[in-house]
Amino acid sequence: MSIDESQRIKNNQFEKRLDCIRSAHNEKKDNEIRTDRMEDYLEVIYELIQQKGYATTADISKYLNVSSPSVTKMVKKLDENSYLIYEKYRGLRLTSQGIRIAKNIQEKHSLFVEFLKMIGVDNETAHLDAEGIEHHLHPQTIKKLERFIMILKKRDPKLIDDLQQ
Repeated sequence: MSIDESQRIKNNQFEKRLDCIRSAHNEKKDNEIRTDRMEDYLEVIYELIQQKGYATTADISKYLNVSSPSVTKMVKKLDENSYLIYEKYRGLRLTSQGIRIAKNIQEKHSLFVEFLKMIGVDNETAHLDAEGIEHHLHPQTIKKLERFIMILKKRDPKLIDDLQQ
């Protein structure tokens, strides 16, 4: 293989990688305009409502470590996109669409934590890593991982024990 041909192959691989990066950043989920940050807010709001029965902007600010004005701005954006209903000084409620998204993120998080713990990652690290990847995997990848976990648990629990060592 000539140097020019080798360089051409490397350039082609580089272009394919850039195309993948572009596609990942441009892909819309369920034809909706939604960001990872919006999903984090929905997840936290859902968790707070599950725990306390309600969520305040102060609570959200505390758990996401952001300023109150930032929370108010995002809550208004989520309201505009019909993910929640926000009434100033009265609180907020997730819409059915907001609940669906929050539950979906929560399920993905649990799946990733389960997988990471299966391969021996400690609980705290598993949760931190799951938080980092829960927004970024393609639905097909998630389905395959879910199936992999199910098959592994069913067919070879001893392997899981070995992996956790």
